Amino acid sequence: MSNLGLRLIDEAAIDRALPYPALIDRLAEKFRAEVTVPLRHHHPVEVPGAARGMLLLMPAWEAGKALGIKIVSVYPDNGKRGLPSIVGLYLLADAATGVPTAILDGRRLTLRRTAAASALAARHLARADARHLVMIGAGALAPYLVEAHAAVRPIRQVTVWNRTAANAAALADALTAKGFAASATVDAAAAVASADIVSCATLSATPVLRGAWLKPGCHVDLVGGFTPGMREADDEAVRRAELFVDTRTGGLTEAGDIVDPLKRGVIKETDIRADLFELARGQHPGRGSPTAITLFKSVGTAIEDLAAAELCLERL
Repeated sequence: MSNLGLRLIDEAAIDRALPYPALIDRLAEKFRAEVTVPLRHHHPVEVPGAARGMLLLMPAWEAGKALGIKIVSVYPDNGKRGLPSIVGLYLLADAATGVPTAILDGRRLTLRRTAAASALAARHLARADARHLVMIGAGALAPYLVEAHAAVRPIRQVTVWNRTAANAAALADALTAKGFAASATVDAAAAVASADIVSCATLSATPVLRGAWLKPGCHVDLVGGFTPGMREADDEAVRRAELFVDTRTGGLTEAGDIVDPLKRGVIKETDIRADLFELARGQHPGRGSPTAITLFKSVGTAIEDLAAAELCLERL
C-alpha cells in the first residue's frame, strides 16, 4: 500500500487541519454539491455481559473527485473498560481511480465533523445574538460542540449538565481553561430556561430535555440519538419547535426524536421544514422569527465525513 502513496493521518493532524470556520464552510459547500450517499448500514454486535455494540458503515462519493467510507463501532459500555465508546477509521480514495489516498482516525474525524454540522445548522437557525449555551451531556463530543457553536455565534456563557455531576464539573473546568465562562449545574431545568442554545449529546433512550423548559427564541441541537429507540427531547419540545434535520432520509428512518413522535401522530412528516441540503442551498430561510424555537436533529451523514477528510488532506 505504501507504493500507492497512502497517508496515515492521526488525531493531532486532524485537529491542526480542521479549524471550525474552514470545516463549517466546507460542509456547506459539500451539501450544495452532488454527492452520492447510500443509507448507512447498522449492524448490532452482541457483547457477552455488556450492552450491545453497533457497527456502522458509511460510504459516500462525489463523481470524479473523492470516495470514502467510514467504519465505526459504538460500544456504550467501553467507558467501564477505560476505552472510548466510539472508535473507527476513515478510508479516503480517488473517485476517478478507486486508489486509496489516506486513512484517517475515524473517531476524531467524527467528533469534529459532527460538531461542525451542528454549527452549520446553528448558523441558519440560532439567533445571531445567542450567548448562553447549555450543554447536556459531558462525553467526548461535548467540548467539540461547544467550540463549534462558538465559531458561529458569540457564545460567552456555557452551563454543563450531566447525569454524573463530577463529569459535568470536569468539562466545565476544561472549558474554563479554554476561555469560556463555564460552570456545572445539577438543575437542568433552570439552566435551560435561560439558554439561547441547548445542545444534547447523550446516548439516552429516554428524554433528558423537556419542551416546557425552553424559552422563546431558543435553538435546540440534538446530536446523541442515532437509532429509532433513542430519545433526547420529549414530545413537547418536538411539538413546540420548528423542526430541521441533517438529512430527511436519516431523520425519518434513524432519529428516535423524529421517528417516535411521527409514528404516534405527535408530528407530521410535513412538519420537517428543511434539511441541511435545503439550508445550505438557500432553498429555505431557516429560523422563522426571533421568538421561534428551532430544533435541529442530527444523526450524521457520510457527506460530512467526506468533506472533512478531503479538507484535511488538502490542508496537510
